[in-house]
Amino acid sequence: MAQDNEQPIENIDRERSVGSDEVGSSARSPRNRRLFFYPFILTFIIMCGTWVLLSGKFDAFHLSLGVISCALVAYFSSDFLFSSPKPRGVLSQWVRFATYIPWLMVEIVKANLHVMKLVLHPRGMDMIDPHIVKFRSKLKSDLALVTFANSITLTPGTITVSVSLDGDFKVHAIDKASGDPLPGEMEQRIAKAFGEE
Repeated sequence: MAQDNEQPIENIDRERSVGSDEVGSSARSPRNRRLFFYPFILTFIIMCGTWVLLSGKFDAFHLSLGVISCALVAYFSSDFLFSSPKPRGVLSQWVRFATYIPWLMVEIVKANLHVMKLVLHPRGMDMIDPHIVKFRSKLKSDLALVTFANSITLTPGTITVSVSLDGDFKVHAIDKASGDPLPGEMEQRIAKAFGEE
C-alpha cells in the first residue's frame, strides 16, 4: 500500500523534470555551468544592488556577508532569471521585458479606475459578478508563466488562483469586464517579452 501512494509522487517528479526547458536543465549541470558567466554576473550585480539599497548597511562585515550571499544565490539561480548564456540574448530579453513594464502600469491604472467605478457606483452591487475564468496559456517557460500570473494579480479586479506547469490558469475576476480580456493582450506582450511569440 505504501508503494502505491509513493508512485504518483515519483510520476509527478518525473513529469516536472521532463517538462523543464533544455536551457534550464543544462544550465544546472556542472559541465555547462561555465557557459553562463554573463547571467551569473548580471544576477550578482542586480542582487547586490538590491541588497545594498534595502539593507542600508555599509560596514565591512555586512557588505562581505551580502557579497557572499549574493554570490551563492547567483551561482545557483542565475539561469532562472536569464535563460540565454550569451550577453546579447540576455540584454535583449531584459530590454523587451522593460518595454512590457510601462504597458502593465497603464493597465493597472485603468483597472484601478474600473474597480473604483464599481465601488462608488450607486448600483455597484448589481454590477459586481465574481466568477472564475479558466484558460490555457500558450506561454512555455516558467518565468513567463510566473510573470503572467503575477501581472494578472497585480491588476485590480483579477487574482490568479492557480497556475499549473502546463499553463492552465484559474483566475478570479470581480466582474465580466475584468475577466473577458484574459488571456488576451497581456499574454501576447509577455510572450513577446520572453521571445515566445
